Amino acid sequence: MVPFPPGFGHDAAMSELHFSRHEYYMRLALREAERAATHGDVPVGCVIVLDGEVIAAAGNERELRNSPLAHAEMIAIEQAARHMGSWRLLNTVLYVTMEPCPMCAGGIVQARIPHLVWGAPDEKAGAAGTLYNVCQDERLNHCLEITSGVLADESVALLRDFFQARR
Repeated sequence: MVPFPPGFGHDAAMSELHFSRHEYYMRLALREAERAATHGDVPVGCVIVLDGEVIAAAGNERELRNSPLAHAEMIAIEQAARHMGSWRLLNTVLYVTMEPCPMCAGGIVQARIPHLVWGAPDEKAGAAGTLYNVCQDERLNHCLEITSGVLADESVALLRDFFQARR
């Protein structure tokens, strides 16, 4: 699994440390997104972190598996649950390159993930703040913290390049 990179010590300013961690893990999610594109899937990648260690990593595999459910987030949630031996993914952070859709946002809520970090907004299906906000709907049994826009430009560029190549 992947520990924090060198230089993540106590001497870093707290805001710098917080932002750098988000960027570091989002770059790992971007790597998963790039892998997804190599097999014709929309380039969305996800990693789940527990105590500074990546416990799950996945890219979209809908085309690869011929499954409408094989979104990066859903695959990573399954991996993390197996790793932790529990469906409750407490104390984790989920990083994903694009804002989750309603299915994935529901999965994140059901897994009790306390913090979601996403990159690019999804104006057609975003369910973590853009069209809907499933993750912070107080009518549900779990609400979580959301950090949005981390490395959004990189995520958008990856998506744009993928779709331009198919036109």
